[in-house]
Amino acid sequence: MRTGYIYDLHRYFIYPTFYQTFNTTFSGTILGVHKQKHRKIREFCYTETEIKPDIVSDRKLPQKMARKTAKKKQAKKSAPKISPLRDGGEDIFRMEPLRFAQDSKWRGELNELVVDLTFKAASLKSSLPDGMLAALAELVRSMNCYYSNLIEGHDTHPIDIERALNDDLSRDPKKRELQLEAKAHISVQRWIDLGGLKGRATSVEGIRETHKRFIESLPEELKWATDPETGEKVKVIPGQFRTRDVKVGRLIAVSPGAVPRFMTRFSEAYAKQSRGEMILLAAAAHHRLLWIHPFADGNGRVARLVSHAMFLESLETAGIWSIARGLAINVETYKQNLAQCDLVRRNDLDGRGHLTEEALADFTRFFLTVSIDQVTFMQGLMQPDRLRARVLAWADEEVRLSGLSKKAGQILEALLYRGELPRGDIPGLIQTTDRQALRVVKQLQAFGVLTSLSSKSPWRLALPATLAHRWLPGLFPASP
Repeated sequence: MRTGYIYDLHRYFIYPTFYQTFNTTFSGTILGVHKQKHRKIREFCYTETEIKPDIVSDRKLPQKMARKTAKKKQAKKSAPKISPLRDGGEDIFRMEPLRFAQDSKWRGELNELVVDLTFKAASLKSSLPDGMLAALAELVRSMNCYYSNLIEGHDTHPIDIERALNDDLSRDPKKRELQLEAKAHISVQRWIDLGGLKGRATSVEGIRETHKRFIESLPEELKWATDPETGEKVKVIPGQFRTRDVKVGRLIAVSPGAVPRFMTRFSEAYAKQSRGEMILLAAAAHHRLLWIHPFADGNGRVARLVSHAMFLESLETAGIWSIARGLAINVETYKQNLAQCDLVRRNDLDGRGHLTEEALADFTRFFLTVSIDQVTFMQGLMQPDRLRARVLAWADEEVRLSGLSKKAGQILEALLYRGELPRGDIPGLIQTTDRQALRVVKQLQAFGVLTSLSSKSPWRLALPATLAHRWLPGLFPASP
């Protein structure tokens, strides 16, 4: 009972002397009893003729509270109900095998490919100075983005990608969207190259963050996926697992309610592996992630970014080559191998899991062979004498056509071998004054072939996409 009730009694009680006795004897008791008893006491203590407006208001209090309660119940009823995700109860065994057993008959041949890839990747990296590594990695991001998007049917040439990175966007809405998509992809790969997924490339949180970073940077028009069965458009939420059933080709992916437990098993299977084992399992992880199909859209690009991160860590690639180029060139074989890995075990000799181990071994062989081919291709492209000849041939041509200083070739040649040049070394290198040296530097900057991290840091060679067809022929098509 509220203390105010005692004062109500004082104001309206007919017999003040009785009230004094009542207040002295019962007030402490009244304050502690149930509300129902309060009501009875109040009805006893004043007559109907002496009810005041504030007493009427006080009597209406329970009615007001009842109306509020009714409104809350109504609000709960009208609130949209969140249906639980459909869970088909699939057993995680359906995804096995995730790894090759130690006694697997495929291990010997595949391990030889792992050793070959490891040796060639290390040789390529060690053959280039640090400054050249940084320049090549920057160009390879654009190349990787181009080929990864090309696999998905999105053709954005590296020259257009480079323009997007410089905020030079097309006026054509469709082309502009694809440029922004490429820009988002490169942003995520740069984050990976700087160690964003180190030690957690196959973790659930790492994969979700990769998807989140990619999708949230896309233009609004590309944040929608179309259901191929119904034609309905579905909003893609960055980093969120899908909430619908999906069919990819002939594969019916696991139910949306089962995705979290399959992803947990995926993470457990590929976590804390040795470097050699991580290289061997990169293909298996690539397929199994696509098999789960955890997101409404963006699964292919996320899977290729995860493969890039696994190789970056296990092979220390420095980001100077990409498997995406090889997968795009052999896209039909790539997709056929993925489809074969979706099949169930063929017989008792085909591994011990639910899915076929033989097809997984074939895909792993293809994946590693393509990787070796890409390292070999890049090694030939970056062979010092050949690269020097192509760069200097371009410089001589520009001397004749655009008035580039003849001394520019000396700067380019020094950068090819040394990787970087302190700013103060250039006048002595080309045997000219500081003012003349600065003029030559500005000419090279105008072509986009000279860069530095700051106004005082050494000069480094840049590899612009616009010159890639001259300096690094075959890396990607010459023009958009």
